[in-house]
Order: sequence, then C-alpha cells, then structure tokens
Amino acid sequence: MLIKSSKQVSRWRTPRRFPVSRNSGVSPVSRIEPGVTWPEPEGATRVQHLRVYRYEPDSGRNPRIDTYAIDRDQCGPMLLDALIKIKNEIDPTLTFRRSCREGVCGSCAMNIDGTNWLACIRSLDEINEPATVYPLNNMDVVKDLVGDQTHVLAQYQSIEPWLRSKTPTPTGERLQSPEERKRLDGDYECILCFCCTSGCPSHWWNGDRFLGPAILLQAHRWLVDSRDEATGERLDELKDPFKLYRCHTILNCTRTCPKGLNPGKKIAEIKLMIQQRRS
Repeated sequence: MLIKSSKQVSRWRTPRRFPVSRNSGVSPVSRIEPGVTWPEPEGATRVQHLRVYRYEPDSGRNPRIDTYAIDRDQCGPMLLDALIKIKNEIDPTLTFRRSCREGVCGSCAMNIDGTNWLACIRSLDEINEPATVYPLNNMDVVKDLVGDQTHVLAQYQSIEPWLRSKTPTPTGERLQSPEERKRLDGDYECILCFCCTSGCPSHWWNGDRFLGPAILLQAHRWLVDSRDEATGERLDELKDPFKLYRCHTILNCTRTCPKGLNPGKKIAEIKLMIQQRRS
C-alpha cells in the first residue's frame, strides 16, 4: 500500500522486532534451507564458490542456498560475468536482472557478501571465498535474485519526477547557467538501483510512508533545478512526519551507493530548505 500522507493512518503502531524471533508468527515456508551443491569444474586451478539465494514463491517450497563453483580462468572479471556463466553453462533456472553491464542501468543490484552493490562492477577479486549473493533487502522476491520494485517505483512516481512549469512553453530550450547546472551534480547521476533504499533501516520499518533515500535524492534533484517552477508545492508535499522526517541520518544509503552519491546529505538539504521557507 502506498500511503501519500501520514493523515491516512495512525501515527502509532506496534514496533516490529529485529531480528525476527522464532515464535513471531513468520511462516515456516520463509525459512532458508540448504540447497544443491554443484560439482567443481574439472581441471580448474582457480575456483570461486558462490552461495546464491534461490526462491520461487509460486512453487510453495522454502528458499534455499545453492552453491556453485566456477573456473576463474574461464570467466570474466566481474560477479555478473560469473552469474551469466552459471546460467549459461551450469544452471539455466537461475534468475536475475541485468542489462548494460557498465554500472549505468542499475538492473543487477543485489546483496553481495552482505553489502548492496551492482554485480556488473563488483570484481571477483573483491568478493569472499565463498561469496554470498542475495536479492536486495526489503523487497518481495519475484524469483531468485529479482526483487519486486513495484512499491518503490510507485513512490518515485508520487514525487512527479518531471519538469513542472507555469509559464508558457518556450520555442527553444530552457536555458541554465553553468552555476545553475552545477547544482544538479550529485543528483542526476542516480540510476535508481535502490541499493540505498534497500539498505535503509527507516525504510524497512516505515516503507509504506517513508519515501526512502533514492526517492528523496530524486526529489532534491527537482527542488534545485532552476527550470522547475513548483519548488514551493514540492516542499509542501514533502513536509510530512513520515515522508521525509523518518530519515535518522544513519547513512547506510551513502555507504552503499555504487555511484558514490550522498543521499543522506541531500535529505538534510531538503529539511533545511523547508526550515528556511518557514522563517
């Protein structure tokens, strides 16, 4: 459920425990079981083992961890190369997203050795032996390493991420000075991989109301764009106890951004803009 205003629901709720205790009512079907261990390639001198999360909700079976072994000398340098090799040569049922292979599209975001990152820019030299590969946290699993992004994309749409203007459309481009353009640095590079949102504890607990770091970073991008003419309206829409102010500056988002951005700083700047507008 996408909650657009905190007034829609009660501000008070029973806190959820973390980690989840065994008597918390969680379905036994959600517990991870040992999976298949695939044989090592013959004659390989440099073997990398990958322990990969496997889950197909429609099957009714529990999630499992399958262990694969790849020959480093017959594989590309990145983790995504290893996953593609597994799918092509070992287990064609393994499911994951990928597209550009250059750290541009954000499709292959996953949890690698406990850290959210892009598989296409995580070198095999940088991962553990054995390495663990899970889907992003805090997203329902569609299958294996594919998380359901329906909710976070609906939150993205809720901030209206397009130019909002009141003046007539010009016949040419809407021009910016170099200084105005520079204000977008640190915002426009976001590729919406949702590594930051998936790693944000505030979004784990209040994901139905808190927009999360990725969406708030995108909101900041439009707030500082000199061509946009709805800054006041955008700030009014964000001035909500949960939409914006559930950020507690934990900064997991900044630590796990594969593009080196700082969503925590941008969220703080939004709070400052709202405060300055009041005074």
